[in-house]
Amino acid sequence: MIVLGIESSCDDTGAAVVTDAKEILGEALQSQEEHKIYGGVVPEIAARAHLEHIDEIVSICLQRAHIELPEVDAIAASCGPGLIGGVVVGAMTAKALALALNKPFVAVNHLEGHALCARIAHDIQFPYLLLLVSGGHCQILVVKNVGEYERLGTTIDDAAGEAFDKVAKMLGLGYPGGPMIEKMAAVGDDSRFTLPRPLANSGDCNLSFSGLKTAVRKIIESYAEDGVVEHAILPKQDVSDICSCFQMTATDCLVGKLKSAIEYFKKKYPEGEHLVVSGGVASNTYLRGALKNLALQNGLEFAAPPIRFCTDNGVMVAWAGLERFRLGYTSELDFKPRPRWPLDEAAPKAPGAGGVKA
Repeated sequence: MIVLGIESSCDDTGAAVVTDAKEILGEALQSQEEHKIYGGVVPEIAARAHLEHIDEIVSICLQRAHIELPEVDAIAASCGPGLIGGVVVGAMTAKALALALNKPFVAVNHLEGHALCARIAHDIQFPYLLLLVSGGHCQILVVKNVGEYERLGTTIDDAAGEAFDKVAKMLGLGYPGGPMIEKMAAVGDDSRFTLPRPLANSGDCNLSFSGLKTAVRKIIESYAEDGVVEHAILPKQDVSDICSCFQMTATDCLVGKLKSAIEYFKKKYPEGEHLVVSGGVASNTYLRGALKNLALQNGLEFAAPPIRFCTDNGVMVAWAGLERFRLGYTSELDFKPRPRWPLDEAAPKAPGAGGVKA
């Protein structure tokens, strides 16, 4: 079974071809550079860039896979959540190919792509506990099966990756901020500044990063005579120390909530064996190390996608599409892309598509 997947939900245009033997036959990715001068993604610019690059990306992907389009069994695309302009570009491209080739179309929830991606690289059985942490999303879920999720907690304001990007912007480190903060933190003192851990004692698995981000802002403001962040002049070592303290505190927030989630998971799903992290922030090696230790302390196996598949890419969409397709889940060509699509909502299935209920 061979599936072509297309990703265009934010600022990465990706395509990949995968098989049910967990082979990645070919992939291609175009990361947009146009947004760096703005310190964040501009939706209209992103949509136009996807439209400009998507045909070439699909073509390069197929060339690298050494296959022709008719050899593909299904076409999948990320159909939400995300920036709707880009989502529409990817969805319409996939639909056009499916129609022209008379192949099934599979609408993939972008978050499900992240949620299932680790399964292409590791032998992970359902159920498993998942920390999905990215620039736009931060959730703790039980992955019970393909299309079947139980959400234990979510952020009530900023996502972790969003906080990383905003702190990096305040420090003048550029966009995307996560990699730069990790680099600077490696030579910083994580005990230099004391930062808050929002919702630490809330008694649930929900997260908050807005207060942590604000606390960092106040520290940076103290370096400016007029209290304006943009006017602050920080020594390089102080920037490293702030990054180190922020990274450590954000990780502590995630680990603290996961401790409660693990306790629940082990009681309700004793057959579960894995703690999985996915999403763009999962490429942070400091966070990976902390989660690996947490899993070890609680008798779970730790797993994560390869770092290059943590950020948005075609492989995760192709794999999620394949996982759905082999269970008989397909979508009609009139499926409407969704800017918001909670992962714990049952994904729609076309009438008469057959297959087993996930």
